[in-house]
Amino acid sequence: MVDILNLALPYFGLIFVGFACGKVKSLPESGLAWMNFFLLYVSLPALLFAIMSKTPFSELNNPPFLVATTLSTVAAFTIALVVGKVLGKLTLREATLAGLSGGYGNIGYMGPGLALAVLGSRAAAPTALIFCCDSIFLFTIVPLLIELSDRDHPSLVHAFGVVLKQIVLNPLIMSACFGAAVAALHIELPVALDRTITFLQNAAAPTALFVLGVTVALRPFHRVPWEVPGVIAVKLLIHPLVAIGLMLAFGPFAQPWAATAILMASLPPALNVFVIARQNDAWIESASVAVLLGTFASVITLTSVMWALQTGRLSFP
Repeated sequence: MVDILNLALPYFGLIFVGFACGKVKSLPESGLAWMNFFLLYVSLPALLFAIMSKTPFSELNNPPFLVATTLSTVAAFTIALVVGKVLGKLTLREATLAGLSGGYGNIGYMGPGLALAVLGSRAAAPTALIFCCDSIFLFTIVPLLIELSDRDHPSLVHAFGVVLKQIVLNPLIMSACFGAAVAALHIELPVALDRTITFLQNAAAPTALFVLGVTVALRPFHRVPWEVPGVIAVKLLIHPLVAIGLMLAFGPFAQPWAATAILMASLPPALNVFVIARQNDAWIESASVAVLLGTFASVITLTSVMWALQTGRLSFP
């Protein structure tokens, strides 16, 4: 257990350092703009590109794994959306964001670094595949449902156009696709470029976790809406359980692959949930509370999952 805490606490520690800085230092939130840009458009894309490009392409061809992990995210999203509609009596737009909170874990900020630290280099391929498939699904269904809720007579063609544009222009998805192409074509990068990408990818996790802590600290926290505890329970408890069931149903998979799927499903709600809520001017306060409480609760739930995986108490045939 000490080894697990030594792995997990630095990640949560960086979040709490950012949280403390956000509470102590009175700096405007606009100061995070360039850090967020660096993360979204430079450092995290470099990390995903590096993971994909250095993974043999044959390892990336695993359709049953893709179906199983994506179905677990679909299930978590759907259950959380229903929870938002029933408990919070939310509109379709608000319930969609509640579903996003229940299905979209911190797979960008925490996922890659934590998976590689806990499970080693064999977690690289499944981590990248889960990120791509989850992002494509969520960045398709969420804009589509929100677009359909915008008008009395929505145009499906326009809605799909908006969705396609968001997918094509998403730097994280595209960097992973470029990395897969490099792996498929066996392209050897120049040494200088490879070292630059290494510098950038090494900055991704600490910067992302610090920004997550600061951003959460700057969010107002007045009350806990009825639906938020249910949505957090879906993300931290139901999503991993569904992932375990689907790993067994669609398997057998190699232990590092199945373990990566469970670990990624156990991550707390992503900071992007709040960003997307603010962009759509809906469920904003609830999204910030879900990210805040979900991150704190995951100190227990995520660490427990890491312990179960590392000790072999959660293993797959």
